[in-house]
Amino acid sequence: MAHAHKNKKSRRRTLAGGASALALTAGFLGFSSLAPTASAATWPTPTGSQAVPATIPVSGVKDGGYKKYYGSGELAGDGQEEGQDPIFELADGATLKNVIIGAPGADGIHCKGSCTLQNVWWEDVGEDAATFKGGNSAVYTVYGGGAKKAADKVFQHNGGGKLVVSKFAVQDFKTLYRSCGNCSSQYKRTSIFDSVEVTYPGSRLVGINTNYGDTAALRNITIVGDAGRKIVPCQNYIGNNTGAEPKTNGSGPDGTHCNYTASDIVYR
Repeated sequence: MAHAHKNKKSRRRTLAGGASALALTAGFLGFSSLAPTASAATWPTPTGSQAVPATIPVSGVKDGGYKKYYGSGELAGDGQEEGQDPIFELADGATLKNVIIGAPGADGIHCKGSCTLQNVWWEDVGEDAATFKGGNSAVYTVYGGGAKKAADKVFQHNGGGKLVVSKFAVQDFKTLYRSCGNCSSQYKRTSIFDSVEVTYPGSRLVGINTNYGDTAALRNITIVGDAGRKIVPCQNYIGNNTGAEPKTNGSGPDGTHCNYTASDIVYR
């Protein structure tokens, strides 16, 4: 199911082939400038590579130095149709920065509580790029970085709390962010997206559950190559905790759940 905690993969990858942070330089972010709208992202060149046969636990701060990590063995996805483990699992309060996740990407990154992902780049998203699993007080920060080739979701929000994404680039994807539509435990979830560069093809930026009080704010969004404006900026759903496929509940800015105006999105 597209919105469940775990999703059928069926080898979809092969089909697709804070204040201190704001002081970081443009080069460190991987963007060519710090303009109000996201500038063309410069994808980093790996400094090396490392096969990951078992999930790497992270507590405190881990700086990958722009090394590429990719799944092997059980994390290579061979013979698994659903529910893969992540490449990295972050403890509450952990920071992962300057990392490239290659293919196979398994289930990317899991945050067990509040976490910071800084300049993390996914070359070929596996099941999901990152899954956020903390409680109601958790804050997840994604600053810099980007993701390509996401046959389903980039960011999966299964727990509670707030996700803030800024200076991020995404291309060739289905959904940038999904508040879990049918997890057994449901929450009111908050998300903010600021200075995000979106390159077509893609289906939707965010999907949220109105019946649980979710909110999503879009600011300084640049959408490239979507002349037909097919990408839905904000899609509402009626979520459930039974595992059933959620029904849609309208889309577009409403001042309550989907918070943005036409001027917040620039098409190029």
